Amino acid sequence: MTIFYRLGSKLYVNITNNCPCACIFCIRGLTDSVGDAESLWLEREPSMEEIKVALDRRTDLAEIDEIVFCGYGEPMERAEDVIEIAQYMKKKSTSPVRLNTNGLVQLINPEFDIAKLAVMDEVSISLNADDAEEYDRITRPRFGAASYDEMLEFAKAAKAYTSVIFTVVDTLSPKRIENCRRIAQELGVPLRVRYS
Repeated sequence: MTIFYRLGSKLYVNITNNCPCACIFCIRGLTDSVGDAESLWLEREPSMEEIKVALDRRTDLAEIDEIVFCGYGEPMERAEDVIEIAQYMKKKSTSPVRLNTNGLVQLINPEFDIAKLAVMDEVSISLNADDAEEYDRITRPRFGAASYDEMLEFAKAAKAYTSVIFTVVDTLSPKRIENCRRIAQELGVPLRVRYS
């Protein structure tokens, strides 16, 4: 079971395969392996103890530039665990910790306190589209039409506690990417284009 995997000098955390979206560009539909992992598919979700033991066994933490919550699922499906793991990592490593998320945690778990994201050095949110209709077409969220606005509200709220960045994939048209850039600027959030 691959809990941690490396891609270059970054260490990634894979703790769930569950996700409320079925994005048309998602890498998990293309390959089982990423970086040094043979497969990111989990036969079951690892326990907190298993995650901590797996981190304790890493001998390469001094070589890591960044630790990223990003696997074959949405990390915030296990929101409280993500926070606990990040806190544990801060005791073991000086590397910055980033959360890659679709920003739908308040729909997944309405009780989650966004203030807890203060433990993160950065939260990267998949903006993915310049309007709700395109977002629904591309990401196919199980929560439907409410998802796009919820993701934007999450970004606004998270900004109060940590550094936030939006991402979009380069398969969007140049016009839509520019629209996304405008939306990000209006919210005061940097935008990064991810290459597919």
